[in-house]
Amino acid sequence: MAKPTDKLAESLEVLRSLQKRGHIAIQSKNLTRLHRERLKKAGFLKEVMRGWYIPARPNESAGESTPWYASYWQFCGTYLQARFGTKWSLSPEQSVLLLAGNKTVPAQLLVRAPQARNQVTRFPHETSLFEVRAALPEKSDLITNEDNLKLFSLPSALIQCSEDFYTRYPTDARTALSMLQDASDILAPLLEGGHSVVAGRIAGALRNIGRGRMADTIMNAMRAANYLVQERDPFVTQLAGNVLQTRERSPYVNRIRLMWQSMREQIIQAFPASPGMPEDIDAYMKAVADSYAQDAYNSLSIEGYRVSAELIEQVRSGKWAPDTNENDKQQRDAMAARGYWLAYQEVQKSLLEILKGKNAGEVADYDHGTWYLKMFEPSVTVGLLKASDLAGYRSGPVYIRRSMHTPPNAEAVRDLMPVFFELLANEPEASVRVVLGHFIFVYIHPYIDGNGRIGRFLMNAMLASGGYPWTIVPLAVRDEYMNALEQASVAQDIKPFAELIGRLVREALKQQSA
Repeated sequence: MAKPTDKLAESLEVLRSLQKRGHIAIQSKNLTRLHRERLKKAGFLKEVMRGWYIPARPNESAGESTPWYASYWQFCGTYLQARFGTKWSLSPEQSVLLLAGNKTVPAQLLVRAPQARNQVTRFPHETSLFEVRAALPEKSDLITNEDNLKLFSLPSALIQCSEDFYTRYPTDARTALSMLQDASDILAPLLEGGHSVVAGRIAGALRNIGRGRMADTIMNAMRAANYLVQERDPFVTQLAGNVLQTRERSPYVNRIRLMWQSMREQIIQAFPASPGMPEDIDAYMKAVADSYAQDAYNSLSIEGYRVSAELIEQVRSGKWAPDTNENDKQQRDAMAARGYWLAYQEVQKSLLEILKGKNAGEVADYDHGTWYLKMFEPSVTVGLLKASDLAGYRSGPVYIRRSMHTPPNAEAVRDLMPVFFELLANEPEASVRVVLGHFIFVYIHPYIDGNGRIGRFLMNAMLASGGYPWTIVPLAVRDEYMNALEQASVAQDIKPFAELIGRLVREALKQQSA
């Protein structure tokens, strides 16, 4: 007679088979009732709505949002395909956001479909889908992305977007506009549709981001076709300097450049003035060494929700005990503490180079990989991690626990990291290096784990570059810290995070002078 663990392992095999075929959104019809009920009871399936499920982890706390946010976009693509077949698309505004690399989970997803019922479908964690009965653009103006979501093409989406989109989402709008390689990309549909008002708005927006020649081409072509066109800049602010790269095709890269530029001033205002580089480097380094007693924060990243062959075998053998295996937990904690110590020693070497006058961004660029290796070296030594886990930047997706922000894909990470360190190296203000060195790093989330800890190491390396003391983010402000990072990632509002770090640095300065 089969044991309960054998039965659960059998159900997990079925779930794993579905996941290998790309099923993130799982309908009732994809599983037999027996497998479905068994997996639900064990906590491996979470119900989204009647007849629809997503994979989950059994040891998640009640009300945990991470499984839903991690599955959101793929779930929506599958659900909408089941509802409407091929005759639907996301709204023009949402299309622009996704094409510009912004995969933040929205509070409400707007969907167009000829057969829509103009109704709201409630999803978990106060999210929802609003389907609107509306005609779709021509098939040539629709594209399907990697999550099986149907989007307006970039030119058609920009034409359909309302004017207030540019004020509500300036970074995304500028990023999307920078993706236009030539005026002809958008000029043909403007002319064919007679969009004279929109043409003037897009021309003004292009001039705002430094694409004056493209703006002139659009204006001249519309006037030559006898349209009355008035150029109007829809953005509230001007874009300072040559922020955007003309030939850059990655929306993620230009997005990071725009975020950096738009956030600088608020950071400078929120931060205390630099005390100047320390005269006694030995005393500075001793204070850093004495600060080690503060434990590292737990990891801010998760690996996602995939059923592995190893997990199935653990269940089958009866060794699966996520909540009761205290020895495994203690070993993981011990390896994390040892890895943090080893990484801390390497960070101190980097700080010494910075204090001696080397460019902080360049030092961090060269050294941060070593910090990562040392942080996880003990876990590999005892077999908690595979050696391949130390190979460098992640090769797959990663999600931040309870965050509506979805980090860039693995391919984008490889484009972004050199640009991130270039911005860090060229930034003249130490305060900006401190805040954005931390925030942009965790926004990109380049590693499968340890991003929060390395982000705080980067923060302190940049603090050293301005002569500020080593500063600890205490556990007592963890919720404020996480909420501030979320606000910066999702709403592009860096002020709460800049003010929090600025306050902690002021406290560290007071303690230093006491």
